[in-house]
Amino acid sequence: MNRLQDKSMLITGAGSGLGREVALLAAAEGARVVVTDKVEARIQPVVDAITAAGGQATGFRVDVTDESQVEAGVAHTVATFGRLDVAFANAGVTVPGQGTVPLEDTTLESWNEVNGVNLVGVFLTIKHAARAMKTTGGGSIVVTSSAASLVSYPGFGIYAAGKAGVNGLVRAAAFDLGKYGIRTNAVCPTHGMSVNFGLDPEAPVVGQSYEEAAGDWDPTHAVMPLRLPFPPSLRHNAWPVIFLASDESQYMSGTSFATADGGQHARVSIPFPENWGLDQQAEASLADVVD
Repeated sequence: MNRLQDKSMLITGAGSGLGREVALLAAAEGARVVVTDKVEARIQPVVDAITAAGGQATGFRVDVTDESQVEAGVAHTVATFGRLDVAFANAGVTVPGQGTVPLEDTTLESWNEVNGVNLVGVFLTIKHAARAMKTTGGGSIVVTSSAASLVSYPGFGIYAAGKAGVNGLVRAAAFDLGKYGIRTNAVCPTHGMSVNFGLDPEAPVVGQSYEEAAGDWDPTHAVMPLRLPFPPSLRHNAWPVIFLASDESQYMSGTSFATADGGQHARVSIPFPENWGLDQQAEASLADVVD
Protein backbone atom coordinates (compact mmCIF):
# COMPACT_ATOMS: atom_id res chain seq x y z
CA MET A 1 0.00 0.00 0.00
CA ASN A 2 1.31 3.42 -0.92
CA ARG A 3 1.79 5.82 1.97
CA LEU A 4 -0.72 8.41 0.73
CA GLN A 5 -3.11 6.10 -1.08
CA ASP A 6 -6.33 7.93 -2.08
CA LYS A 7 -5.56 10.99 0.02
CA SER A 8 -6.39 14.28 -1.69
CA MET A 9 -3.60 16.82 -1.32
CA LEU A 10 -3.43 20.53 -2.10
CA ILE A 11 0.06 21.98 -2.61
CA THR A 12 0.83 25.69 -2.90
CA GLY A 13 3.91 26.78 -4.82
CA ALA A 14 3.96 23.41 -6.55
CA GLY A 15 5.29 24.61 -9.90
CA SER A 16 8.96 24.38 -8.95
CA GLY A 17 11.37 23.54 -6.15
CA LEU A 18 10.25 21.63 -3.09
CA GLY A 19 6.57 21.98 -3.95
CA ARG A 20 7.07 20.33 -7.33
CA GLU A 21 9.22 17.56 -5.82
CA VAL A 22 6.59 16.84 -3.17
CA ALA A 23 3.81 16.83 -5.78
CA LEU A 24 5.64 14.20 -7.86
CA LEU A 25 6.53 12.11 -4.82
CA ALA A 26 3.06 12.36 -3.25
CA ALA A 27 1.43 11.22 -6.49
CA ALA A 28 3.83 8.27 -6.66
CA GLU A 29 2.71 7.43 -3.12
CA GLY A 30 -0.92 7.32 -4.21
CA ALA A 31 -2.13 10.85 -3.46
CA ARG A 32 -4.54 12.72 -5.69
CA VAL A 33 -2.75 16.04 -6.07
CA VAL A 34 -3.95 19.57 -6.72
CA VAL A 35 -0.99 21.48 -8.14
CA THR A 36 -1.25 25.22 -7.45
CA ASP A 37 1.14 28.04 -8.18
CA LYS A 38 1.07 31.79 -8.76
CA VAL A 39 2.94 31.32 -12.06
CA GLU A 40 0.31 29.64 -14.20
CA ALA A 41 2.77 28.39 -16.84
CA ARG A 42 4.46 26.17 -14.26
CA ILE A 43 1.31 24.28 -13.26
CA GLN A 44 0.47 22.12 -16.26
CA PRO A 45 3.96 20.61 -16.73
CA VAL A 46 3.76 19.21 -13.18
CA VAL A 47 0.24 17.89 -13.77
CA ASP A 48 1.39 16.29 -17.03
CA ALA A 49 4.40 14.67 -15.35
CA ILE A 50 2.15 13.15 -12.68
CA THR A 51 -0.46 11.82 -15.10
CA ALA A 52 2.20 10.49 -17.46
CA ALA A 53 3.52 8.41 -14.56
CA GLY A 54 0.04 7.03 -13.89
CA GLY A 55 -0.93 9.39 -11.06
CA GLN A 56 -3.92 11.65 -10.53
CA ALA A 57 -3.54 15.43 -10.58
CA THR A 58 -5.28 18.64 -11.48
CA GLY A 59 -4.00 22.20 -11.64
CA PHE A 60 -5.36 25.46 -10.26
CA ARG A 61 -3.79 28.92 -10.11
CA VAL A 62 -3.46 30.29 -6.58
CA ASP A 63 -1.74 33.41 -5.31
CA VAL A 64 -1.56 32.75 -1.57
CA THR A 65 -1.65 36.47 -0.75
CA ASP A 66 -5.22 36.60 -2.11
CA GLU A 67 -7.64 34.98 0.33
CA SER A 68 -10.32 34.44 -2.31
CA GLN A 69 -7.87 32.45 -4.43
CA VAL A 70 -6.78 30.29 -1.49
CA GLU A 71 -10.39 29.60 -0.64
CA ALA A 72 -11.10 28.77 -4.28
CA GLY A 73 -8.16 26.37 -4.40
CA VAL A 74 -9.49 24.47 -1.41
CA ALA A 75 -12.99 24.44 -2.94
CA HIS A 76 -11.54 23.11 -6.20
CA THR A 77 -9.83 20.28 -4.32
CA VAL A 78 -13.05 19.28 -2.58
CA ALA A 79 -15.09 19.57 -5.78
CA THR A 80 -12.58 17.48 -7.75
CA PHE A 81 -11.65 14.79 -5.25
CA GLY A 82 -14.49 14.94 -2.73
CA ARG A 83 -12.44 16.03 0.27
CA LEU A 84 -9.18 17.59 1.45
CA ASP A 85 -6.93 15.27 3.44
CA VAL A 86 -3.58 17.04 3.23
CA ALA A 87 -2.62 20.67 2.65
CA PHE A 88 1.03 21.52 2.01
CA ALA A 89 1.47 25.26 2.54
CA ASN A 90 4.72 25.54 0.65
CA ALA A 91 4.60 28.79 -1.36
CA GLY A 92 7.38 31.17 -0.35
CA VAL A 93 9.61 33.95 -1.59
CA THR A 94 13.09 35.14 -0.70
CA VAL A 95 14.17 38.64 0.29
CA PRO A 96 14.91 41.35 -2.27
CA GLY A 97 18.64 41.42 -2.91
CA GLN A 98 19.20 37.86 -1.65
CA GLY A 99 20.68 39.01 1.67
CA THR A 100 22.61 42.01 0.36
CA VAL A 101 20.29 44.63 1.89
CA PRO A 102 21.12 45.49 5.54
CA LEU A 103 18.28 45.21 8.02
CA GLU A 104 18.38 48.95 8.75
CA ASP A 105 17.93 49.70 5.05
CA THR A 106 15.11 47.22 4.50
CA THR A 107 11.85 48.85 3.49
CA LEU A 108 8.39 48.23 4.88
CA GLU A 109 7.37 47.42 1.32
CA SER A 110 9.88 44.54 1.32
CA TRP A 111 8.57 43.34 4.68
CA ASN A 112 5.00 43.29 3.37
CA GLU A 113 6.02 41.63 0.09
CA VAL A 114 7.99 38.83 1.73
CA ASN A 115 5.72 38.10 4.66
CA GLY A 116 2.55 38.57 2.66
CA VAL A 117 3.54 35.27 1.05
CA ASN A 118 5.62 33.53 3.72
CA LEU A 119 3.44 34.22 6.76
CA VAL A 120 0.05 35.56 5.67
CA GLY A 121 -0.10 33.02 2.85
CA VAL A 122 0.50 30.20 5.32
CA PHE A 123 -2.17 31.58 7.65
CA LEU A 124 -4.72 31.71 4.82
CA THR A 125 -3.88 28.18 3.69
CA ILE A 126 -4.22 26.80 7.22
CA LYS A 127 -7.46 28.72 7.75
CA HIS A 128 -9.26 27.44 4.67
CA ALA A 129 -7.76 23.95 4.76
CA ALA A 130 -8.95 23.59 8.35
CA ARG A 131 -12.48 24.62 7.42
CA ALA A 132 -12.62 21.86 4.80
CA MET A 133 -10.98 19.26 7.05
CA LYS A 134 -13.39 19.92 9.92
CA THR A 135 -16.25 18.63 7.78
CA THR A 136 -14.55 15.27 7.13
CA GLY A 137 -13.06 14.46 10.52
CA GLY A 138 -9.53 15.80 10.25
CA GLY A 139 -6.41 15.89 8.15
CA SER A 140 -2.77 16.92 8.02
CA ILE A 141 -1.44 20.40 7.32
CA VAL A 142 2.26 20.64 6.53
CA VAL A 143 4.10 23.95 6.19
CA THR A 144 7.44 24.85 4.65
CA SER A 145 9.29 26.88 7.24
CA SER A 146 13.08 27.34 7.07
CA ALA A 147 16.33 26.88 8.93
CA ALA A 148 16.17 30.68 9.12
CA SER A 149 13.43 30.22 11.72
CA LEU A 150 15.95 28.43 13.95
CA VAL A 151 19.22 30.28 13.26
CA SER A 152 20.10 33.60 11.67
CA TYR A 153 21.15 34.23 8.08
CA PRO A 154 22.88 37.54 7.35
CA GLY A 155 20.66 39.91 5.42
CA PHE A 156 17.56 37.75 5.83
CA GLY A 157 16.04 39.41 8.91
CA ILE A 158 12.51 39.89 7.60
CA TYR A 159 12.53 36.40 6.09
CA ALA A 160 13.69 34.89 9.39
CA ALA A 161 11.00 36.80 11.27
CA GLY A 162 8.28 35.50 8.98
CA LYS A 163 9.50 31.92 9.16
CA ALA A 164 9.76 32.07 12.96
CA GLY A 165 6.19 33.35 12.88
CA VAL A 166 5.24 30.32 10.81
CA ASN A 167 6.60 28.03 13.52
CA GLY A 168 4.52 29.85 16.11
CA LEU A 169 1.44 29.62 13.91
CA VAL A 170 2.00 25.88 13.50
CA ARG A 171 2.08 25.45 17.29
CA ALA A 172 -1.04 27.58 17.74
CA ALA A 173 -2.90 25.70 15.02
CA ALA A 174 -1.95 22.37 16.57
CA PHE A 175 -3.52 23.52 19.84
CA ASP A 176 -6.64 25.04 18.30
CA LEU A 177 -7.36 22.47 15.59
CA GLY A 178 -6.40 19.26 17.35
CA LYS A 179 -9.92 18.77 18.69
CA TYR A 180 -11.08 18.36 15.09
CA GLY A 181 -8.48 15.71 14.31
CA ILE A 182 -6.40 18.21 12.35
CA ARG A 183 -2.66 18.26 12.92
CA THR A 184 -0.14 20.85 11.79
CA ASN A 185 3.61 20.51 11.41
CA ALA A 186 6.44 22.29 9.63
CA VAL A 187 9.67 21.30 7.94
CA CYS A 188 12.67 23.63 8.16
CA PRO A 189 14.91 22.91 5.15
CA THR A 190 18.59 23.77 5.62
CA HIS A 191 20.45 22.22 2.70
CA GLY A 192 19.02 20.67 -0.45
CA MET A 193 17.22 23.89 -1.33
CA SER A 194 15.99 24.60 -4.84
CA VAL A 195 18.09 26.63 -7.26
CA ASN A 196 14.85 28.24 -8.44
CA PHE A 197 14.24 29.82 -5.04
CA GLY A 198 16.81 32.50 -5.78
CA LEU A 199 15.82 32.95 -9.43
CA ASP A 200 13.15 35.03 -11.13
CA PRO A 201 9.68 33.39 -10.93
CA GLU A 202 9.62 33.22 -14.71
CA ALA A 203 12.98 31.39 -14.94
CA PRO A 204 13.06 27.80 -16.24
CA VAL A 205 12.53 25.11 -13.60
CA VAL A 206 15.91 23.58 -12.75
CA GLY A 207 14.77 20.71 -10.51
CA GLN A 208 18.05 20.60 -8.56
CA SER A 209 19.37 21.75 -5.22
CA TYR A 210 22.18 24.29 -4.96
CA GLU A 211 24.57 21.52 -4.03
CA GLU A 212 23.60 19.36 -7.00
CA ALA A 213 23.86 22.26 -9.42
CA ALA A 214 27.35 23.12 -8.15
CA GLY A 215 28.84 20.11 -9.93
CA ASP A 216 30.99 17.26 -8.64
CA TRP A 217 30.32 16.55 -4.96
CA ASP A 218 33.23 16.21 -2.56
CA PRO A 219 31.93 15.26 0.90
CA THR A 220 35.25 16.19 2.51
CA HIS A 221 34.52 19.81 1.58
CA ALA A 222 30.90 19.78 2.76
CA VAL A 223 29.91 22.54 5.17
CA MET A 224 27.81 20.15 7.27
CA PRO A 225 29.28 17.58 9.69
CA LEU A 226 27.56 14.61 8.00
CA ARG A 227 29.67 13.05 5.27
CA LEU A 228 27.76 11.18 2.54
CA PRO A 229 28.90 10.32 -0.97
CA PHE A 230 26.09 12.33 -2.59
CA PRO A 231 24.83 15.92 -2.15
CA PRO A 232 21.58 16.88 -0.40
CA SER A 233 18.75 17.09 -2.91
CA LEU A 234 15.20 18.42 -3.04
CA ARG A 235 14.00 14.92 -2.26
CA HIS A 236 15.80 14.90 1.08
CA ASN A 237 13.42 17.65 2.14
CA ALA A 238 10.44 16.14 0.32
CA TRP A 239 10.52 12.81 2.14
CA PRO A 240 9.89 14.41 5.57
CA VAL A 241 6.87 16.22 4.07
CA ILE A 242 5.49 12.88 2.87
CA PHE A 243 6.06 11.45 6.34
CA LEU A 244 4.13 14.32 7.97
CA ALA A 245 1.35 14.00 5.40
CA SER A 246 1.01 10.26 5.96
CA ASP A 247 -0.59 8.26 8.75
CA GLU A 248 2.91 7.31 9.92
CA SER A 249 2.97 10.63 11.81
CA GLN A 250 -0.59 10.46 13.15
CA TYR A 251 0.38 11.58 16.65
CA MET A 252 2.70 14.40 15.62
CA SER A 253 1.38 17.94 15.75
CA GLY A 254 2.86 21.36 16.47
CA THR A 255 6.41 20.42 15.51
CA SER A 256 8.90 22.37 13.37
CA PHE A 257 12.06 20.43 12.67
CA ALA A 258 15.17 20.81 10.52
CA THR A 259 15.37 18.68 7.40
CA ALA A 260 18.44 17.88 5.30
CA ASP A 261 20.61 19.76 7.78
CA GLY A 262 23.33 17.10 7.88
CA GLY A 263 24.02 17.83 11.54
CA GLN A 264 24.38 21.56 10.90
CA HIS A 265 22.23 22.49 13.91
CA ALA A 266 23.97 20.03 16.21
CA ARG A 267 27.17 22.01 16.55
CA VAL A 268 28.17 25.28 18.17
CA SER A 269 29.36 28.25 16.16
CA ILE A 270 32.85 28.24 17.72
CA PRO A 271 35.29 26.75 15.17
CA PHE A 272 37.06 23.65 16.47
CA PRO A 273 40.06 22.20 14.55
CA GLU A 274 39.67 18.61 13.41
CA ASN A 275 42.09 17.25 16.06
CA TRP A 276 41.38 19.73 18.80
CA GLY A 277 40.80 16.99 21.40
CA LEU A 278 44.18 15.38 20.73
CA ASP A 279 45.83 18.79 20.86
CA GLN A 280 44.22 19.44 24.23
CA GLN A 281 45.53 16.13 25.57
CA ALA A 282 49.02 16.88 24.27
CA GLU A 283 49.04 20.27 25.95
CA ALA A 284 47.87 18.72 29.22
CA SER A 285 50.60 16.07 29.05
CA LEU A 286 53.21 18.71 28.34
CA ALA A 287 52.01 20.73 31.34
CA ASP A 288 52.42 17.65 33.58
CA VAL A 289 56.00 17.21 32.36
CA VAL A 290 56.82 20.86 33.00
CA ASP A 291 55.33 20.69 36.48
